[in-house]
Amino acid sequence: MTDKPTALDLPMVDPLPEATQTYFDLCQDKLGMVPNVLRAYAFDIDKLNAFTALYNDVMLAGSGLTKLEREMIAVAVSSVNKCYYCLTAHGAAVRQMSGDPVLGEMLVMNWRVAPLDARQKAMLEFAELMTLASARIGEKDRDALRQVGFSDRDIWDIAAVAGFYNMTNRIASATDMRPNDAYHAQAR
Repeated sequence: MTDKPTALDLPMVDPLPEATQTYFDLCQDKLGMVPNVLRAYAFDIDKLNAFTALYNDVMLAGSGLTKLEREMIAVAVSSVNKCYYCLTAHGAAVRQMSGDPVLGEMLVMNWRVAPLDARQKAMLEFAELMTLASARIGEKDRDALRQVGFSDRDIWDIAAVAGFYNMTNRIASATDMRPNDAYHAQAR
């Protein structure tokens, strides 16, 4: 792994503020690494804090979507966008959370080949439509989600996760953000 998380010459703030260093230390302890996405944003602590706050909200806050479902959306969106960083990192998360390395690979390659229930299929179809042609989304698309049990709040959360990954995929691709090597071997 290169020492630089992106192709840009944006060095991390040095020294990191105490709260940021504590967060990075926690990542190191829990994950065995500081994810390169965090290192990439650490050239500007305000940007890093905004990124982590939004990530924590869409991926970890209370929701009718499980954490695994949110990771599945991250992978499906990242697959459409061909985002190397997010496919590697979130593919690993799906493998780990599901306990199924094959599911993680299926979602990375083509979520339609995965053995998903009707709820998950509808969720990923909506996230894919949002990624490819968000202006075409209509009431029939939201109704398809309601018919498999999603509430209007859940639909908001699906859209928020898909929107977040559409943004991060584009930043990661534009900056040649590289995933930590450790992701490749996780949960295989």
